[in-house]
This record gives sequence, structure tokens and C-alpha cells, in this order.
Amino acid sequence: MASSPEDLCCPTCQDIFKDPVILSCSHSFCRVCLNSWWERKLIQECPVCRARSHWSDPPRNLALKNLCEAFLQEKDQKPALGSEELCHLHCEKLKLFCLDHEQPVCLICRDAKSHTDHRFRPISEAAQDNRGEVREILKPLQDKLKVLNEVNVKFSQTAEHIEVQYQHTERQIMEEFRRLHQFLQEEEEARIAALRKEEEQKSQVMTETLGALSRKTAALSDTIRVTSEQLSTSDVAFLQNYKATVERVKMQSQLVVPQLGSGVLIDMTKHLGNLAYNIWIKMKDIVSYVPVILDPNTANAELLLSDDLTSVRHGKTQHLPENPERFEYWDSVLGSGYTSGTHSWDVEVGDSREWEVGVLAESVCRQGFVGSTVWSVEFSDVGYRAYSPTNKYTALPVRQKIRRIRVHLDWDKGQLSFHEPDTNTHLHSFTQAFTEKLCPYICTRDSLPLKILPVKVSVRVEG
Repeated sequence: MASSPEDLCCPTCQDIFKDPVILSCSHSFCRVCLNSWWERKLIQECPVCRARSHWSDPPRNLALKNLCEAFLQEKDQKPALGSEELCHLHCEKLKLFCLDHEQPVCLICRDAKSHTDHRFRPISEAAQDNRGEVREILKPLQDKLKVLNEVNVKFSQTAEHIEVQYQHTERQIMEEFRRLHQFLQEEEEARIAALRKEEEQKSQVMTETLGALSRKTAALSDTIRVTSEQLSTSDVAFLQNYKATVERVKMQSQLVVPQLGSGVLIDMTKHLGNLAYNIWIKMKDIVSYVPVILDPNTANAELLLSDDLTSVRHGKTQHLPENPERFEYWDSVLGSGYTSGTHSWDVEVGDSREWEVGVLAESVCRQGFVGSTVWSVEFSDVGYRAYSPTNKYTALPVRQKIRRIRVHLDWDKGQLSFHEPDTNTHLHSFTQAFTEKLCPYICTRDSLPLKILPVKVSVRVEG
């Protein structure tokens, strides 16, 4: 409990807190008092320090609420002043404090057998000493309450940020799948259109062929019918039409029976063969692979990351919750780390005037100086330099402006090298026996972005 009732009073109504809430500035108020203040001022700010509140519905201060309830309960349980100051055995005024029994006594109690050889102090003196003792043991609790209130604010901010992260990530996932769905829908429509076109062309050919065949069949049938009728006529009539009949039969005998040629059917293999694979190969034109993805949970509050987490630039300070992964003093951000293998990535630095690119030991404290655990190449007003824990800064003889830089890490061999990929110019190399996880590291103090470049994706079919 607080050292005095004043510690448990609302700054607005000057009464014991009722349903106390806490603001992000750590000041507490009765919920009703705070809402009334905000309604009058038409702005959500702290009535004490005028700090703007990030919450329209501040969280309850449960620790303070419990202290107020305990104080009121203790106050209600105290006996009346008259009975409190009289000895319940002798009805005499309590003037002494027995140090052995640790309780107030009267003068008669002092001489009683139960207090033989006991030590006594005047009530006022004992009360003063004991109040001081209680204040001393209460101070750590008050300090802990302050810390709990601060932690409460941090945790509330973290909970809000988690919700913001969820909504943002959900939107990005939905947008990416919308783009993929659109590609698949357009590809489906294109392939169905190609199939329909082939079907129409080959159906038209068959329709024309069937029409010609029908006409030939009708002519042949007619020739057979007429010739059969001529055979049944009289000899004179037959002989009179003999020559014409023979010519007609000979003409029809030259009729060639049409045959189905190759390629008249729909080429199903063209439309269905490795369909999913071919679509996947074509999908490479709209998707990209980036070897390093920047972790927003490590980014300094003054760094702004792109939606796809591949580029970073310096900007205005954001209101972000404190977390152990985040850089507090350095304008830096990390990618996922490596504990083995060979890895390479390109960073486009463009016209940025101040940057640092390299790798960092994952275990480094993000709230303090990190220079002793980073291997990097940087650019600033002093020019191009390399940095390592052992050699510190080393000037680099770079004559032309670097717009892209390639980082190549061979963790197993303990080798880290930097190149300018456009001209394949070697910039610097480090040899170090790495023993822990190393993370891609970018530091920038420029509003122009630094971007991790995608790599070309190839597909190989193994026989």
C-alpha cells in the first residue's frame, strides 16, 4: 500500500482512484474523470503532462486498483479513535510500546507480570521509528509498482503492434495471391482460347470435307441408279444410250475415295503435356527470388522497409514497441542468419550517401554498440572503408562510385568477400573462423533506399 492516501488519489478529482486506467505516459486517472476531461478538451491528452494518448480506451491499472481497494478495506476495518487508544484490559490510555511484544500497552500493563523485563518506548517515539521502517520496506514495492506500470504500457503497445502486423501481413498475402490468381486465370483463358481456335479450324476443315464427300456420294449414287435403269430398258433404248452410259460410268470410276490425313485431330499433347510444369515455367516471369529477406522486427524505428521486405531507407521515427531483437541506437536491420554453407547476395546502394553492408553476429546486443561484432564495407563522407573486429577501419582504394555491392560468405571456410558485380571488381576480403550464426546486415542514414536484388531462377530437369 502507498505511504499516504495522497499517493492513491486521482490527480483530477483528488479522491481515491475508482476504476483507474493508465496512459502511455504512465500517469493514471479514474476512467470517468479521464473521459470527462477528454470530452471537455476535445483532445485525447494526459491532464498532467499533456502527452497525446495512443489509446481511445486506455487499459486498466490493475495494480493500482488493488492497492486502492486494500487501502479502503483497511480504513473500514480500523476501530473508532476512542477504543483504539484505550487498553482493552485496563481501559487506560495506551502510552507505551512494548518492544518485545511489539504492541501498544498502558502504564498498568508495563508493571504487569506478563511484561517483566520487557523494553518499552513512548508511543510517539515508537510510532516514528516504525513508520520509518515501514516506509523503507514499502519503497521497493512502490518502485516495483512503477516498473509494472511501465511494463504494462510496453506490453499494451506490443499487443497493438501485433494486431497491426497481422493486418498488414494479411493484406500483403491476399494481394500476392490475387496477383497469382490473376496470372493463372489469364493463363487458363489463353490456353482455352488456343484450344478453341484449333477446334474451330479443324472442325471447319472436317465440315468442308464432309460436304464435298456428301456431294460425291450423291453423284455416285445417282450414276448407279441411272445406269441400273438403263440396263432394264429395251435393247434398242439401251443401245441408243449405251455410249453415254459407259462414259458416265467411266467418269465415276475415276472417283478417288478420300482418306483422313495426319493432323486432323486436336493436338492434345500440345495442350495437356506437362501443363502444370509449363505454367510454372512461365510463372517465373512474374515472380522473383530474393536471397535475403529483411526482418522488420530488427529494424531501427527510423528505418522504413518496403512491403516485400527487400529494401530499406531512412525516414521519420515510428512508434514501435520495444523488443530485444530491435536495434535501438543503430540505424540498422538484419536478414535471416547462417550457421554453415556458402551464400551470396547483391545490394543496390545507388546514390545513397551513407551506408554500411556486411554481416553481424546474431548474439550481439541490439541496444548498444555493435561495431566490435560486424564485418562490413561502408561509404560515408570519409570515403569507402572496410571494418572488422580485429583491424577496425581499412580505407579502400575505390576510384569509381559503387552502385551495387555483392556480399559472398563462405561460413565453413571462414571467408567473407565484397565485390562490385558490374565489373567483377574485388573490393575487400576477411578471413575469420566463424563460430556463431551470422546475419546479413544493412545500416543506412539516407532517405534513398538500399535494395536486396533478386537472383535469376533456373530450372533443371534431371533425366
